[in-house]
Amino acid sequence: MKENKSVIYWLFTGCILIFIMVLVGGITRLTHSGLSISNYKLISGTLPPLNAEEWQEAFDLYKQFPEYQKLNSHFSIDEFKSIFFWEWLHRFIGRFIGIVFILPFIYFLIRKKLTKSTLKKCLILLGMGAFQGFLGWYMVKSGLVNRPDVSHFRLAAHLITAFITCAYSLWIALDLIYPEKKPAAPHLKKILQIALLLLVIQIIWGAFVAGLDAGFIHNFWPFMSDGKLIHETVYIEQQPLLKNFTEGKSGVQFIHRYLAYIVVAIIIFIGIKSRTIKTTVPQKKGIQSLIFLVLLQFVLGVFTLLLAVPLWLGIAHQIVAFLLLGAMTFTLHRFSK
Repeated sequence: MKENKSVIYWLFTGCILIFIMVLVGGITRLTHSGLSISNYKLISGTLPPLNAEEWQEAFDLYKQFPEYQKLNSHFSIDEFKSIFFWEWLHRFIGRFIGIVFILPFIYFLIRKKLTKSTLKKCLILLGMGAFQGFLGWYMVKSGLVNRPDVSHFRLAAHLITAFITCAYSLWIALDLIYPEKKPAAPHLKKILQIALLLLVIQIIWGAFVAGLDAGFIHNFWPFMSDGKLIHETVYIEQQPLLKNFTEGKSGVQFIHRYLAYIVVAIIIFIGIKSRTIKTTVPQKKGIQSLIFLVLLQFVLGVFTLLLAVPLWLGIAHQIVAFLLLGAMTFTLHRFSK
């Protein structure tokens, strides 16, 4: 721990910055700000427009694309500035994360503070960060052609990559904090791995819900509407049938709704199962945090749906999903060999 203190702090700083990035990204999505900057300039795009002429130039560029032409043709330049801010901030944080990861990495490399194993993991981490940046622009491009909205598949890829990058960064830090052999419980580890997989799938479908604005329909609970657990549009909205669950608003919401029950059930089962074995303090705290966060996330999800996705609830729901994945990563690490 002492030998790797600076590296651990670096990795945790990265986790915090990715958390902020996801938070701002959620606000960007929910305020429909993501297509306000329709070009990508790695260096010159770091600063926002600084005078009236530059603002007008940015606004004129925005006018050339579908979002303005089909949805926001009534926008004044001041209204444009409000959505531009969130997208600019999101990209600025992304650039800052790149600097925070790369410069200390070079320093640790020169000072030989990274073991061969940690070096390999950090190279993977840097690759994931670069891929995340690419996915961000790839996502934006999908909303600049015909539809004034980004592809929900690309949105999901962009979001889940950010989540997984943070989880992997946390895992590397935990490897350094706990260099000794970790106390293992093989049966519980397997269940935790299944729970992690289900959680990742649930987050992906949450991104589908956000990308398709599927949270604005069927705003009832526990039924989808009129006493129906499954609304008829779940299976007739798209053809072939399976497309309903990846491209239909009702089908996507259906998967997200009912997978939530499964995620809650498996985490509660993990809590019950852990009482039958001897656990360490970190293991116990990890499981307790999982139970607390999954129940909180479930309640937030219900109210987000019932209230038709108010901004603050949508953001809170995304934040807790992020924390839940972090808690899952920590707990699985503590139960792994």
